[in-house]
Amino acid sequence: MSDTDKKPVETKKPAKAARSRRKSRELVLKGIYLGLLNQKEVRVIIRELADDPDFDRADEEYFRQLLEGVASHMDELDARLVGALDRQVSELSPIEHAILCIATYELVHDVTIPYRVAINEGVELAKIYGGTDGHKYVNGVLDKIAAEARPEEFQRGRK
Repeated sequence: MSDTDKKPVETKKPAKAARSRRKSRELVLKGIYLGLLNQKEVRVIIRELADDPDFDRADEEYFRQLLEGVASHMDELDARLVGALDRQVSELSPIEHAILCIATYELVHDVTIPYRVAINEGVELAKIYGGTDGHKYVNGVLDKIAAEARPEEFQRGRK
């Protein structure tokens, strides 16, 4: 077979990278949830989640960065949420609260992630782990946060 007859090699890296980041977000969700309910320290949460069956499929560097970032910015993230919520932060379910904090952190502190990806990942987590129709609420809140945190990117995306 000549070089021109060879089929191009398909690469799975982008899909695998996306899956490993999604697994990282799922683990961060579990970690933030544990932190909200049990007031555990981040280092303890990381140790506990390292035993999770999904840990090997996650992007460990991104997991640590995201968990530590969200945990260290919780007060700031909650303050940002206040303007986008129709209720008090304390009235959110711990799962929705954690999801909103994770996505808000990505929107505010990681501009390498397109705002639509941050919102979509939050919505997907809410579909899997949240209450019935909780994903719709998460989507609406994150839309407001994105409009405030990334106005230019948000406007370009709306056109």
